[in-house]
Amino acid sequence: MRFTIIGFGFLLLGLSFFGSGALLAQFGPAETADIPLDYYLPEGYRYDPNVPRPEEILGFQVGEWHADYGQALRYLEALAASSERAELRVIGQTHEKRPQVVLFISSPENIRKLDSLQSSRKEFRNPNASIPYADTPLVLAAGYSVHGNEASALNASLLSAYFFTAAEEVLPDLAGTIWMIDPSMNPDGSNRFATWVNSHRSYTLNGDPQQRELSEAWPGGRGNHYWFDLNRDWMLVQQPESQHRVRHFQAWLPTVFLDYHEMGKNSTYFFQPGIPSRDHPLIPKENMVLTEKIARYHAEELDAIGSLYYSRESFDEYFFGYGSTYPDIQGSIGILFEQASSRGHLQESSYGPLSFAFTIRNQFRTSLSTFRAVVDMREELHRYQHRFYREALQEAEADTDKAYIFGQKEDPARAHALAKMIQQHAIDVYQLNEDITVNSVSFEQEKAYIVPLNQPQYRLIKAFFEVRNTFTDSLFYDVSAWTMPMSFHVDHMALSSRIVNLANVSLLEDSPLCASGASMRPRIQSHTVSNGMPTMRHG
Repeated sequence: MRFTIIGFGFLLLGLSFFGSGALLAQFGPAETADIPLDYYLPEGYRYDPNVPRPEEILGFQVGEWHADYGQALRYLEALAASSERAELRVIGQTHEKRPQVVLFISSPENIRKLDSLQSSRKEFRNPNASIPYADTPLVLAAGYSVHGNEASALNASLLSAYFFTAAEEVLPDLAGTIWMIDPSMNPDGSNRFATWVNSHRSYTLNGDPQQRELSEAWPGGRGNHYWFDLNRDWMLVQQPESQHRVRHFQAWLPTVFLDYHEMGKNSTYFFQPGIPSRDHPLIPKENMVLTEKIARYHAEELDAIGSLYYSRESFDEYFFGYGSTYPDIQGSIGILFEQASSRGHLQESSYGPLSFAFTIRNQFRTSLSTFRAVVDMREELHRYQHRFYREALQEAEADTDKAYIFGQKEDPARAHALAKMIQQHAIDVYQLNEDITVNSVSFEQEKAYIVPLNQPQYRLIKAFFEVRNTFTDSLFYDVSAWTMPMSFHVDHMALSSRIVNLANVSLLEDSPLCASGASMRPRIQSHTVSNGMPTMRHG
């Protein structure tokens, strides 16, 4: 039979298979101890001999053992020390005091001026900025293994780091691209899982799903130190890993963000778009069009290595707490990847033996396909990102709601916590300096806050505050409702332009966690009746 996947309005042709189900085995190397680096790398590239290969630092080949976070960190440090294309930066610490890092890879010229390039990113949120789209480096960010026991992603990040640092032929394209690699968005969980799997790996691999290597003990490596699922924390930013990552996101505003995961062993490989009827209405339709266009590159790459894949049949673009949807509400293109998991080094599946090396290769090769896509689509993606914020401000102007107010008299700490949470997303929040009553609800000074809507983050603000209870599709992958003031149980309401004299307010100062993002947005200087906003007297 011929394996065919239909999606995006075009055909994605997989492999031809004949005979028994055994022929559907997702074959990797016969034994993971014998993996050559060439198994992963694409053909036709020359590599700088001064850049160390992964096995030279790890002491084993990628896929032979599970690299723990410390080993991954040492390899990225070695890459940064060996090449002018790479720079490793620490963006924070986890609960267990492991450094959170991002490896920047670009042309040597771009690496030397990273700080000025970062500063220029704020222009995408300025509707009046004149941006040379074709000549501006595109920021491509990849977040691997937010769930620590989805380890193919962390190990694939080492291959991505090596390839883009060492491959001679990609250097011209790096002049127009800044690669940001976060090797593990959950260092503590990744270390916990690698320790388990390596401790129970036998030298003769055993793919029986019931064997100890594949039966990770509770709580496992999925969550962080406190077992928190960091892939539900992008919006809530309650954990330090998320706070540091969101601060970095707001400082750099990546044009495309890749979110690498694993799923059940009896699947193949998924990449977005997800189920079309489950896209959030606040995400522009053009986002989906661009995601589909990038997906063609993934299909081509996976066809070339004979891997099965699918799209549009799972997952959705709804809850903005995921790593793949948080970018979508801010002008970026977030892309989810899901690889069938070997969990350990080998696992029997419905398609036959599923090796760790095979899962790593798929994750790595879609990093390559995304790079090819953004090189070809750089100007188109930049235009979309800038237009996103221009149109957001236009929508804010047309919105009959002009601000949101919220507060809590009996327990003001709840309102303050919500204000600081919102603030971390590069959103201006104002504190009341006097008591006011709005529609018979009293809000007290220093216990209530106002968030104007005429900000670049208009769509994200709406997502935080709106009550949405009608849906095109009544099924959801995970979360369908998250109205923040209800979650924090505070008094709240929308304010219209009919309210002329709202209150004496002052800008809530940024905390250190918000500082990077805060500098990315223009300050609101004043509001007058003439521009349709409530008057806000700044104290």
